[in-house]
Amino acid sequence: MMKAGCSGGFGRFCKKFRPHLLMVLTQILYAFLYFITEASFNHGMNPYVYITYRHVVSAVVMFPFAYFLEREQRPKLTLALFLEIFLLSLLGVGLGLNMYFASLKYISPTFVASVVNTIASITFVIAVVLRLESLDLRNPRGIAKILGTLVSLSGVMTMTLYRGPIVEQLWNPLVRIQGKASSNHESWLKGSILSVASCVPRSCWYIMQALTLKRYPAQLSLTAWMSAIGAVQSAAFTVIVEHNKAAWTIGFNVDLWSTIYGGVVISGIVVFIQLWCTEEKGPVFVTSFNPLATILVAVLAYFIMGEKLYLGSIIGAVVVIVGLYLLLWGKEGDQKAQSKAQSISAYSEHEEGSTERITSGESKVSSGNA
Repeated sequence: MMKAGCSGGFGRFCKKFRPHLLMVLTQILYAFLYFITEASFNHGMNPYVYITYRHVVSAVVMFPFAYFLEREQRPKLTLALFLEIFLLSLLGVGLGLNMYFASLKYISPTFVASVVNTIASITFVIAVVLRLESLDLRNPRGIAKILGTLVSLSGVMTMTLYRGPIVEQLWNPLVRIQGKASSNHESWLKGSILSVASCVPRSCWYIMQALTLKRYPAQLSLTAWMSAIGAVQSAAFTVIVEHNKAAWTIGFNVDLWSTIYGGVVISGIVVFIQLWCTEEKGPVFVTSFNPLATILVAVLAYFIMGEKLYLGSIIGAVVVIVGLYLLLWGKEGDQKAQSKAQSISAYSEHEEGSTERITSGESKVSSGNA
């Protein structure tokens, strides 16, 4: 679906690092999501209603693009494939997102963004077990992938568990989000459990995307189907847990803008980009960029919203970046090995074809002499 739009030296750079640049973009977009949803929830938006409306918006926007742009390449949607996408939607939306956004009612977006980074480590372990990720401990790059994962996780844990002294605020914040009551220990514990629990189904969601894309290699269509099915699942769940009909009312305010942003940008564009990068680089590559959103959230919260920034967050951010670099360096070895294997395979096929043509020619000459 995505074609290179650059030429020359810059074009080669774009082609080589396109997945990396796209994943950095997704993390920037995710960082803004934390704040706009927090503002919406503080305004009174029900998180379960938000998820439902958000995926309705995404489905409405993405289906026309999927229908016209993937008409030729879209496989037939069988019952087995539909059930697989249903399970995929349940992991990513029905379970993962509902627990994830529910946690934002109790704890800060900075903390949630930090906890979510465990997804990368969980995804890496599952991918290795399912052999979606190669791991050669005799190779320095294989060791780098393990070290990178562990270092990133230690950085996340540092940001989460170690505060240290407060970094002095040098100016008044530009924005203040009002409405969140001071959190007590019970609320913090509930939010922490929800955010940690949401990481397991979401890790499985990333892994299952890689498996589903092999049978249904149509990223736009898969994005649209996940949004539509996820909206139905979330609506059913919301009806069960939320009995106040007024919760479904949405006004022309931050609730509407957060829903549109979440639907069009995150559940639509970002999920499509992630699917494309998953098909190109694998689920571990995609989740390894999650720590960038944590760093961006902490920085924006400090400079713009006046949230407290602790020394532990700065130290953890530096450690996370080091771990991310190690992991990506190890992944680059996989890419080179894959390219080399493809070149050898193509060369072997060429040699076999040449040998067959020579043998066929010799046979014809022998027949003519006879």
